[in-house]
Amino acid sequence: MQPHDFWQDVHPPGSFDPAGPFSGFFPATLEDGSQIRLPIRPLADGEHALASLIVNQASFDVQDALAADLAPKLAGHRPEVIVGLPTLGLTLAAAVARSLGFTRYVPLGISRKFWYDETLSVPLSSITTPEQQKRLYVDPRMLPLIQGRRVALVDDVISSGTSIVSGLSLMASLGIEPVVIGAAMLQSERWHERLDAFGPQWRPRVVGSFRTPILKRAGEGSWTV
Repeated sequence: MQPHDFWQDVHPPGSFDPAGPFSGFFPATLEDGSQIRLPIRPLADGEHALASLIVNQASFDVQDALAADLAPKLAGHRPEVIVGLPTLGLTLAAAVARSLGFTRYVPLGISRKFWYDETLSVPLSSITTPEQQKRLYVDPRMLPLIQGRRVALVDDVISSGTSIVSGLSLMASLGIEPVVIGAAMLQSERWHERLDAFGPQWRPRVVGSFRTPILKRAGEGSWTV
């Protein structure tokens, strides 16, 4: 596969063996059995790797499939508004909100507009850009849409847990406790510890379209679970 071919197609159930070994891609499996090919990214130790998803590079068909899978999982918690985490989570949050029949969603941001209030922000870092120290903001004009409402917090991927905890921290500073957390990919279980440290109530509220494991090298270009 060429690098630009990833995340472009939704394949029928059973197209790829989910047990491995895997070479070139990892087949993520959705609730209905359909599969999406994800690139494998070796980690720094050379012996382990992770499957990767960049949702804003995915085809509209893939984005729609992820939203269609995630939306009913969120719906069971009766959210009244979707709040999206930047930057990649915004693509998914918008699609999920539309799938649920909402007319809009609330995007958080990392770009400080001149009317923003610094007290309505928290530090933010992520697994994909660990060297960039940013802040996570909520637009003050959006507060009436989320305060006192049943909030679903949506990101593209939960990996280390840093981004989602930042989102929860910002919501907590506003007196908001999301009823559910959603993501397209739950990447390994590394996020469990960080989320549990923030509060034991959070991990049971996490739902995802699919889960991916940490992979182990099985030979040149080959990986296993």
